Amino acid sequence: MYKQPYLQKYSGKSSRFSCPQCKTKNCFTLYLSGETNQPIHPTVGRCNREIKCGYHYTPKQYFADNPTQKKVYPANFKQVVQTQTQEIPISFIPWKYVKESASYNSNFVRFLCNYFSKESIQNAVEEYALGATKNQEVIFWQMDINGKFRTGKVMQYNPDTGKRVKHQSGAINWVHNLLKKCSPEFKNFNLQQCYFGEHLLRLNSQKPIAVVEAEKTAIIASMIYPNFNWLAAGNLNGLSLEKSKVFKGKKVILYPDSGCYTKWKEKMLQLKSQIYCISISDLVEKHATPQQVENGYDIADYIIEQLAKPNTKQNYNYNFSPTLNRMIEINPAVLSLINLFDLEEV
Repeated sequence: MYKQPYLQKYSGKSSRFSCPQCKTKNCFTLYLSGETNQPIHPTVGRCNREIKCGYHYTPKQYFADNPTQKKVYPANFKQVVQTQTQEIPISFIPWKYVKESASYNSNFVRFLCNYFSKESIQNAVEEYALGATKNQEVIFWQMDINGKFRTGKVMQYNPDTGKRVKHQSGAINWVHNLLKKCSPEFKNFNLQQCYFGEHLLRLNSQKPIAVVEAEKTAIIASMIYPNFNWLAAGNLNGLSLEKSKVFKGKKVILYPDSGCYTKWKEKMLQLKSQIYCISISDLVEKHATPQQVENGYDIADYIIEQLAKPNTKQNYNYNFSPTLNRMIEINPAVLSLINLFDLEEV
């Protein structure tokens, strides 16, 4: 059976190369031949700097530009591709690893302490089952709607600025990859990612859903406005039809980072075939300056910016629940955020 080309999986710094267009090192992912598992060509791949570069040269484009390089497929190629194969079951991370990682001792949580109350942070850590490593990296566990753990994204943050800190192999590690290195039972781990925070759809099924790009953004937004289930796609390309099947019958609002609105709008139109109540907000895009667009400004950046301003307590009679009124009294910036993003209490 003919095997289609695929993007090389991340296995450390050596699996990422210099982009042919922007020349940035360790940001280019190659397409590999499904037949030989070797690179098709040094220029065939995708730059991870989606906003600042956007280079993406697919195998299809390469073979169209270089017809002599194209394989001669068998006459029954379409039939062969469509032949059903046995589906490999999804792999999961055992609960014991999640339990052992449970901790507030990450630099990400230390950053949150600069802006949020102990109670808010406690609720967020427990709700999203955040973990931590011995190096104070945060673990963003991907728990699916059935309560099973697909993997965990391991990231280091600066406790003062809240910005990601890159290590020798990049800015991100994955729990399933770390387990592969130390335990033979994870050698053939079959990863199928889900949305970060997907488990909330089962726990709080009546809440509308807000989808952002980063896990950090979902957590920060959830502490400001908890009447939504805040989920994270994980990256710019994290929205997919397969992952979004859990949204069926739900009200969904997309909040893309600045500079990403057009791409997420295109994806939203594709998702509308199965999610009728899906919409997209352009408010981040509208309020971002050119410099902020360049830096991928998002809701979390705006929230932190507002919370950093001096509080001015005012005696307004807000038409919200007692809990939300109390949050606004403690920090009036919350009301500014609600108005900016056109949020409604449900």
